[in-house]
Amino acid sequence: MHCPFCQHPDSKVVDSRTADDGTLIRRRRECPSCKRRFTTLESFSFSVVKRSGVIEPFSREKVVSGVRKACQGRPVSDHDLDILAAQVEESLRASGLAIIPTDEVGKAVLPFLRKLDVIAYLRFASVYSSFDNLDDFEAAIRELRKDSDYSPSEDDLSSVSDLDPSVNN
Repeated sequence: MHCPFCQHPDSKVVDSRTADDGTLIRRRRECPSCKRRFTTLESFSFSVVKRSGVIEPFSREKVVSGVRKACQGRPVSDHDLDILAAQVEESLRASGLAIIPTDEVGKAVLPFLRKLDVIAYLRFASVYSSFDNLDDFEAAIRELRKDSDYSPSEDDLSSVSDLDPSVNN
């Protein structure tokens, strides 16, 4: 690391700390030539390979944008989406890979979105997993019910009976 003051080609690390939820490393450095101190921030970056083969840097904003569409009309705040994007990023960082396919990003979104809102999860999964017919939805709903010990609320039952007269209250 070159000293920003005297351009000496080396520096000594005096202190290292993590910053910004562990995504950055803050290093305090000292120049052996002029003895002045300066701070550097180091981050681990990773890229995403799109289906077209294009490689671009990972973006939390793109995760939020994609998930926001699935959450439209649902009681999910922007803060919730920011937290989800951070969780997805942390999960992907933990893989240790420098280049990650977009389908892996989608897979990383699913468990966090499922905990946040099951309807948004179904919407996202239907696009991400390319649901082709109602059977795909039914299978996903069965899986959700099995995993969460789902029991329908009074509102669920009344809305179903409004749509299907064969369902008794």
